[in-house]
Amino acid sequence: MTEKIENYILDEYEQDILDRYESGQMKQGRVPSSLVATAGETMKKNKNINIRISENDLESIRLLAVREGLPYQTLIGSLIHKYANGTLK
Repeated sequence: MTEKIENYILDEYEQDILDRYESGQMKQGRVPSSLVATAGETMKKNKNINIRISENDLESIRLLAVREGLPYQTLIGSLIHKYANGTLK
């Protein structure tokens, strides 16, 4: 069963999480300030680049981004970040 909430359609799993949170069974945790600072540094975007890729590759990336619900530039940036940090091989 799905339920629409403010332009979002939740699947059964997501709805269960929302229901448990709203009923008080789940509490918002405190995030250590060091993680908040690290996340902020990670998300800084201070360089623009231009690259040439094939139209087919770009179209594939755009389709993957749509499936993930992301702008394609964000997906590309995420892939570069993961590769640069060794988490994507």
